[in-house]
Amino acid sequence: MPGPGAHLMYAMASGVGLTTLTGGRFTPHHTLTYTINAFFGPDIGSFSDWLSSFFASSSFVSRLADSIHHPLYYILILGIPFSFFYSWLSNILLRRKLLDSASGVPLSRKQCLYLISAGSLSHFFLDHLFEVPLCAAVLENGQENGHSSMYTWILSTGWWENRAPINPDAVLFTGFLCTSLILGFVYVNRVKPMKSLKNQTYQSYQLVVGIAICYCLWCASQIYWVKPRRPAIGEEADLGVIIFLAVYFFLPHFFCSLSLNPRDHQPQQLPL
Repeated sequence: MPGPGAHLMYAMASGVGLTTLTGGRFTPHHTLTYTINAFFGPDIGSFSDWLSSFFASSSFVSRLADSIHHPLYYILILGIPFSFFYSWLSNILLRRKLLDSASGVPLSRKQCLYLISAGSLSHFFLDHLFEVPLCAAVLENGQENGHSSMYTWILSTGWWENRAPINPDAVLFTGFLCTSLILGFVYVNRVKPMKSLKNQTYQSYQLVVGIAICYCLWCASQIYWVKPRRPAIGEEADLGVIIFLAVYFFLPHFFCSLSLNPRDHQPQQLPL
């Protein structure tokens, strides 16, 4: 399982990259909040459980710790209270000139909630990928050694029964969707006398999401609805891969984009 170094460096490098790409609208305050929640965020549950073991064992504390170490429950349980805390911390860091911000204003609670959500999902992006899921060894205490149910599900959407047969309808449908994606992208971004980059980007996102939904529905129909089951796309586990990347990679970056400072933010003088 990834440790502190991997979580911190992945999130901070992503934050610095977003700062560069957005021209400073993703400030160091954004990066720090995102990084802390990508590392210590969901792990605060495990840390609290470990800390409480030195004082008194409690089944309630253990259950709460397990709930907090979850990509969604962490946001639902601690998202709002932590958004108040990180917004307050951003204000303190800015007033005392400990951390720079191109906009000159601290993070709002709404921005912090987006960054907390992004951090939680990014934490499990690494956790699910690198928990050594294929290791089936069982420890003496009966606990599975790094067995990830998420990774196991992703692999289960592939074909493992001998060599996958090539179904003509799968080839035609997949080819149609992939061709539609490429040609649709070219059509949306074609040269026009009057064009809006914002509209083109939005339409490109709509195109990708629409094709992804159709692709996933096709895969799900072959895996879960057709009897007997058929290989959706040869031996590939495309359904699991697409859903995993959508939730744990693209969604966190979407939350980060929602947390950006507006373009019209001007530096302000904070009261002393």
